[in-house]
Amino acid sequence: MIVRYLTFWWRSGNAHGLHSPFVYGLYTTVIRHDGQFAAFEPIESLRRQLLNSPEKLTVTDFGAGSQTGAGRVRRVAAIARTAAKPARLAQLLFRLVNHFRPATVLELGTSLGLTTAYLAAANTQAQVLTFEGCPQVAAAARRNFAALGLDNIRLLEGNIDLTLAPALATLPAPLDFVFFDGNHRREPTLRYFEQCLACAHENSVFVFDDIHWSAEMETAWAAIKAHPAVTLTVDLFWVGLVFFRKKQPRQDFSLRM
Repeated sequence: MIVRYLTFWWRSGNAHGLHSPFVYGLYTTVIRHDGQFAAFEPIESLRRQLLNSPEKLTVTDFGAGSQTGAGRVRRVAAIARTAAKPARLAQLLFRLVNHFRPATVLELGTSLGLTTAYLAAANTQAQVLTFEGCPQVAAAARRNFAALGLDNIRLLEGNIDLTLAPALATLPAPLDFVFFDGNHRREPTLRYFEQCLACAHENSVFVFDDIHWSAEMETAWAAIKAHPAVTLTVDLFWVGLVFFRKKQPRQDFSLRM
């Protein structure tokens, strides 16, 4: 990962020399925004509680597994430390939703629900549909949503391979925003991308987590960038942003957060 990051850092840039007005505005006012929002503190307070929780959960993992070698029985504190998105990235997702104001938000991979909470709090008028494979983790996430008073979240429990397609088939509206964090392998990532793409539109925003997590995820990211429906990508190393803007010249950017 260190080698991948150093390679990215060497090839990436910042706002200087950005010739796309859309990307320049997004980078300077959303990605690099360092202000605080009122919604941040309640979620971070909950994170602190989870980091000190003695509770243990039996985890069912349908994805690529843990890089830390964690077993099936895991402490909530360990899940909050290693599986939950850090505040910096979760708050980036908050700012993206707050900026684009999507009505329909999907999240593939709920975990304890901290990132879900940021997505839901960014636009309380949005309907957030989140997918979690593990029953015990899903139950913990539901408790966290209730503790935060978030009522615009619906959690679908079960293997995403089985739950995603039926959920997309019954969506009442097109997909506006998707955060892909459910399976860090090439084939499932590309399959979920194609399934969601069928419900997307020109102004949809797709965000892919951990695009440099492994060589396999880097090949998935390369395939997504090359997809004919994709017109613009922004590689932030930790996540990748994908756009389908038809009037946008086809471009790929690598930018430092």
